[in-house]
Amino acid sequence: MIIVSRYLVPKGYTGFAFFPFVFVKHAQLRKDACLVNHEKIHLRQQLELLIVPFYVLYIGEFLVRLFQFKVWNLAYKNISFEREAYMNESNLHYLNDRSFWCFLKYIRKP
Repeated sequence: MIIVSRYLVPKGYTGFAFFPFVFVKHAQLRKDACLVNHEKIHLRQQLELLIVPFYVLYIGEFLVRLFQFKVWNLAYKNISFEREAYMNESNLHYLNDRSFWCFLKYIRKP
């Protein structure tokens, strides 16, 4: 389910996934296939890790990357979950072929 809320989506972001919902900042973003696919990839990641562990790992990896890069946006873009989502957001069939815990392939030292 996609929910439109300019108040819930943080400044600088267009959307985010919080199982089982996708939140987008503006109504027209509901039709952005790449953005919606990106967030659906995150929903799958969350489901595979049983939701709470996903957030623990996500925040933990973000903190490691922030220490590593010292730049918020660079740290965010280098989280393995984000790497997987960004690299595959334009492949609208990706979730049909995606293997279980595929995000592990994206954990590496940049």
